Amino acid sequence: MNSLKKKKKLKEKFDEDYDDKKTPSTYYDELKEEASKQAQLNKSQFEGMDDEIRVQLEGYRAGMYVRVELDEMPCELVNNFDPSYPLIVGGLQSGEENIGFLKVRIKKHRWYNKILKNRDPVIISMGWRRFQTLPVFSKQEDNMRHRMLKYTPEHVMCMAHFWGPMTKPGTGFLAVQDVSSQQAGFRITATGTVIDTDQSTQVTKKLKLTGSPLKIYKRTAFIKDMFNSTLEVTKFEGARIKTVSGVRGQIKKACSKPEGSFRATFEDKIKISDIVFCRTWYNVDVPKLYNPVTSLLLPLNEKNTWRGMKTTGQLKREQGIKSLPQNDSMYTPIHRSMKHFKPLKLSKNLQVQLPYADKPKTLATAKLDLKKQRVAVVRDGHEEQVASLMKMVRTTYKEKKRKDRKDMRIRVRAHKKDIQTEIRAKYKRDQQKKKVVMRKRSKMSSGK
Repeated sequence: MNSLKKKKKLKEKFDEDYDDKKTPSTYYDELKEEASKQAQLNKSQFEGMDDEIRVQLEGYRAGMYVRVELDEMPCELVNNFDPSYPLIVGGLQSGEENIGFLKVRIKKHRWYNKILKNRDPVIISMGWRRFQTLPVFSKQEDNMRHRMLKYTPEHVMCMAHFWGPMTKPGTGFLAVQDVSSQQAGFRITATGTVIDTDQSTQVTKKLKLTGSPLKIYKRTAFIKDMFNSTLEVTKFEGARIKTVSGVRGQIKKACSKPEGSFRATFEDKIKISDIVFCRTWYNVDVPKLYNPVTSLLLPLNEKNTWRGMKTTGQLKREQGIKSLPQNDSMYTPIHRSMKHFKPLKLSKNLQVQLPYADKPKTLATAKLDLKKQRVAVVRDGHEEQVASLMKMVRTTYKEKKRKDRKDMRIRVRAHKKDIQTEIRAKYKRDQQKKKVVMRKRSKMSSGK
């Protein structure tokens, strides 16, 4: 009974809140009620008027047909028009008609099998537009510099810069490499969001310049083979340089001869065999390509066959071109000349001050020269006969020892075989004894 009373009270409360609504209406309900009253008022006031006057007063109503006139449209849109293929009419704001550089955050789709290569053409669907462009991928580092990437990273967002229509930040987009329906597999290559739009962009990549010492004067050295002209050296005056061994330095001034050489100072004296390198950054140009997709202008049977710019890999496969390997990437044998160092010479005063363990020893060199110091021995006839006889005796003795070792191995092998046979026979005898004992015990237990 108590449960029925509780359910009845809950139902009454529900009816009060929803069915028999006596609570004050919310702001949304008031807006809906006001809009419905206004619609009924407009309908009653403008019911007998002509459509042209009514449109001027209250605007176009839902469900009315609107005639849109388009100027300067290509003739293919009319010639290849298909009523069964819908066209959506949209509008652009004043700032979205300009073209510039777009900085976006992009990520390769996890269902797409391949990774995207830098400057490969992709088709981007952004807002009302579909266009083909050449994006340059980059990664924003801690110092806000955009470092160029050759490929998109796996499962991680990266930045991309390309030339396209100005779009407000926060707009999403997706990218495909081919809009034809004949492509096998998943077609969406990447998705992303617009971050910023600008008329200029800056993407950099690492550049390492190498050179070798020409002349060395204590901590000053003249470096060659790093630059090609005096003008290039002038641009890099004051830049930091470093050797492979870790000695840091700075570019000071260009030299007249040879062309491209310069004077530099270092923290310590460098060697003529050192390699000097300068780390710098190089600006990468973003290609200005904006190719709108004009598949709607094609005939009906060709709408899904629109092809824009192809990638370098596709062109090489179609034309049968094989890329030649670069000489810098080939594995070649390295030939290094042996360095012969001069022997260390210590003065007598320094040798006296050294401990005994560090003093140079002449005995070691004397042992090495013992063979050179030996005197050749020439034998006479009797000594030759004695030597040949001793040689024959030694040979006979070695042969006898060899035969004895061979016979001993045969005897040991036969002895081991006899031992194994005896062990097996003993094991069989023990088994027979165990069987006899177990039979007797079983008879005694059964007699009880």
